[in-house]
Amino acid sequence: MPYLHQDSKPRRAAHPGGARGTHSSGKGYEQLKRECLRRGVLFEDPDFPACNSSLFFSENPAIPFVWKRPGDIVKDPKFIVGGATRTDICQGDLGDCWLLAAIASLTLNEKTLARVVPLDQNFGPDYAGIFHFQFWQHNEWLDVVIDDRLPTFKGRLVFLHSAELNEFWSALLEKAYAKLNGSYESLKGGSTIEAMEDFTGGIGETYDVKEAPDNFYEILGKALKRCSMVGCSIDTSSAAESEARTPFGLVKGHAYSVTGIEEVSYRGRQVQLIRIRNPWGQVEWNGPWSDNSAEWRSVSPSEQRRLSQAARDDGEFWMKFEDFKVHFDKVEICNLTPDALEDSTAHKWEVAIHQGSWVRGATAGGCRNFLETFWTNPQIKLHLTEKDDGQEDCTFIAALMQKGRRKLKKLGAEMLTIGYSIYESPGTDGHLGKDFFRYHASKARSKTYINLREVSHRFKLPPGDYILIPSTFEPHQEADFCLRIFSEKKAITEDLDENVAIDLPEPLHPTPSPQETEEEKQFRTLFEQISGKDLAISAEELEYVLNAVLKKTKNIKFKNLSLISCRNIISLMDTTGYGKLEFSEFKVFWEKLKKWISIFLQFDFDKSGSMSSYELRGALKAAGYQLNNYLLQLIVLRYSDEQFQIEFDDFLNCLIRLENASRVFQALSVKNKEFINLNIGE
Repeated sequence: MPYLHQDSKPRRAAHPGGARGTHSSGKGYEQLKRECLRRGVLFEDPDFPACNSSLFFSENPAIPFVWKRPGDIVKDPKFIVGGATRTDICQGDLGDCWLLAAIASLTLNEKTLARVVPLDQNFGPDYAGIFHFQFWQHNEWLDVVIDDRLPTFKGRLVFLHSAELNEFWSALLEKAYAKLNGSYESLKGGSTIEAMEDFTGGIGETYDVKEAPDNFYEILGKALKRCSMVGCSIDTSSAAESEARTPFGLVKGHAYSVTGIEEVSYRGRQVQLIRIRNPWGQVEWNGPWSDNSAEWRSVSPSEQRRLSQAARDDGEFWMKFEDFKVHFDKVEICNLTPDALEDSTAHKWEVAIHQGSWVRGATAGGCRNFLETFWTNPQIKLHLTEKDDGQEDCTFIAALMQKGRRKLKKLGAEMLTIGYSIYESPGTDGHLGKDFFRYHASKARSKTYINLREVSHRFKLPPGDYILIPSTFEPHQEADFCLRIFSEKKAITEDLDENVAIDLPEPLHPTPSPQETEEEKQFRTLFEQISGKDLAISAEELEYVLNAVLKKTKNIKFKNLSLISCRNIISLMDTTGYGKLEFSEFKVFWEKLKKWISIFLQFDFDKSGSMSSYELRGALKAAGYQLNNYLLQLIVLRYSDEQFQIEFDDFLNCLIRLENASRVFQALSVKNKEFINLNIGE
C-alpha cells in the first residue's frame, strides 16, 4: 500500500479526556446506547461481528465456537465484582499472556485502570449489550465500542476470563483490544510493554538487570517518582520452571511490580532498598530485609514508619538493591506522559512527538549500511538546552514505533526491523545530504535494529543540537511511524523537512543577436525546416523534433514525450499568446533543455541513463526547486518506476509541470499583493 507523508511537526501528547470515537457509524458510545435503549434492542457491532473473521484470519476454529452474551452464560452477570484485581485475569486458549500481564499491572493503578476501563458500566437496568474501553494509539486516545457477545465452547468462555465466573470486565477488555487490532488472532505474541503503552500512552524501556547502567538505582527512583509502571521478573530456562519457587521465596517466570525505592540508615551507613510486590498478595522474599528479618531491628521506628514497613503476608516486601540485582533478571518500565499523572505529581517528563512515513523511492532509505539512500530518511533536529539537575548532561528517551503492523497481520505484514541514529548537528539548516553522513560518525544510536513494534533507549548527551534519523534496516520498506522524545528537561524538536521554495533564474527574454554564430545559423536552419512557412512551431511539430533529438542523445534513457507535454512546454515558453513557439522562444527553451539534461546526467551517479528516485530531491534543488517530503513523495509515486528509477522524459515532464505551477503561483502572489496594496491605499 502507498504510505504518504505524514506531517512530522512536533505535537503535544494526546490527552485521554478527548478520546476519539472509532465506530463506523460516526456515533459515540452514549448515542449508540441511547438508540438501543429507545428501540428496546441489544447492540450488535457491525464493525466486529460475531463470526470467524473476528476470531482468526489464517485458519478456521478447530472447535465450533458459539458467541454468547454474559446473560446467556450465567444468571447474574456483573461487570466488576469486588474491584478489579489480578485474580480477574485468567488466560484462555489464546497466546496473549503478554497482554494479560499488562492488564494485571493495570489493576495496580486505580486512576489508569479507570481511564482504560470506564467503571460506570454494568448489567443493570440501563443494560443495552454495549460497552466501551479506551486505548492509546500513536499519540491519540481512542474510544472502542463493542457488543458483549463473547466466544464460548460448551457454555464457557474460550479466551480471557475471571476467576469469578459471573465477572466479565476482563473478557470484554480483551475483546475491545482484539477489535482494535483486527482480530483475536492478531493478539498472538507480543511484549508486555506494548500493551502497557496502549493502556497509558507511556514509553517503554526494558533493562537486563545484570547489564544495567551504573545509575540504575537512580533511574528506578526517578521512574517511581513519576508514577511510572515498573515491573520485574526472573527468567526461566525451561517451561517446567515457570512459577517455580526459589529457596528465597521468589517465583520464576512471574511478573512482579516495583512499588518503592528508598535509602535507609542502618548501623551508621546508608543502605539502598527496593520494595517489590507479588500480585498474588502472598509468597514473599525471605532473605535479608524481608518482613521479619533481623535487619529491621537496627532501624529506628520512625524510619520504619517512613518506609511503611510492616510484617504482613500481603505479597509486598523490601530487598537490598544488591540482592535484587542478583536474584532478578529483567525490569520493564513504562514511563507515563505528563497527562497520565496526578496534578500534584512532581518530576514530570517533557514530551515531544513526531509522526512520519517511510515511502519507497523517496524517504525509505534504510540504515547507514546503505549510504546512497540513508540520507533520504526523515530527519528530526533535537535541541538539548537544559542540563539535568546537578548534572553536566541532558537525559532523554527516544522511542521509535512502527504504526498499525499488528492490525496488518491479516494482510501478511510483519513487524519491520527498525532503529535510529543520532548525529551531532553541523549547525546548518535544511535536510542533510549524503556527504554529511559519508564523513561523520553517529554520536549515539538505538541499541540494535530489531523487529519489535517499538525501539527505545535512554541517552545522556551534552547540551547542543543533534539530528535523529529514524529508519528501517533495509531500504525500500514502507511504514508509518511515530517518534517520541521523553526528556528530563524541556527539549525542542523540529522536523528538517524542507520548506517549499522556488529559486529559478530570471526568465530569459528572447532578444535578437546582433550577429548570428555558426551554431545559431545551423539551429535556425533546423527550426525553419520544422516550422514551415509560418516560422512557428506547433505542439505537434515540437513533439516530433524533441522525440527525434532526445532519442539520439547519449547517456540518457528516454521513452517518449507526449503531445500534452509539448503543449505544456508551449504554454510555458509562449510569450505572445500565439499558441506556437517562434524562433527566439524556441531558442530559450533549448537552453533550458540543455541545462536540465546536464542536471540529469549529474545525478545519474551510476551512469545507467536513468536517475534513482532517491536523488530526485537533489536534482530538483539544482534546478531551483526545494520541496518538502510530502510533495517529493507525490512526485516519486507519479514519475518513478517499480525499480525506483526515473528516466529523462519523466524528469522533463516533472520540471515542466513544476515550472508551469510556479509561474501560476507567482502570478497569483503578485495579484494578491496588488489587491492588498489597493485595500491599504483605500
